Amino acid sequence: MPRRQPASDAELEVLKVLWATGPATVRDVAAALRQKRRRLAYNTVLTLLSRLRDKGYVAADRRGPAHVFRAAASRDDLLGSSLAALADRLCDGTASPLVQALVRGRRLSAADITQLRTLLDDLARQG
Repeated sequence: MPRRQPASDAELEVLKVLWATGPATVRDVAAALRQKRRRLAYNTVLTLLSRLRDKGYVAADRRGPAHVFRAAASRDDLLGSSLAALADRLCDGTASPLVQALVRGRRLSAADITQLRTLLDDLARQG
């Protein structure tokens, strides 16, 4: 995924709605945010979606009377690029200290540990 300008906290809230609901109009996104007790004016939501579109995180379908926005970047895409940027800034591009800090700082379930082992085994086989 190409490096993009980072998304603000408010933009991430909007993007999370699109990840959860799929394509949505500005009104749909505003309603979903209200359900999360986040009241934003229609114009504010439109501005956030426009910024996300300009940054490449969302795409807009302009065929109908209302613009329909959809996520153009997945949560995994955003997470991967954000962690790569953090590894570049804090760890000189090396992921190991970042991964170790994440694993030490969180409680992992047995399933999480199994997934990590599988991932590490796959990486080891790839060389």
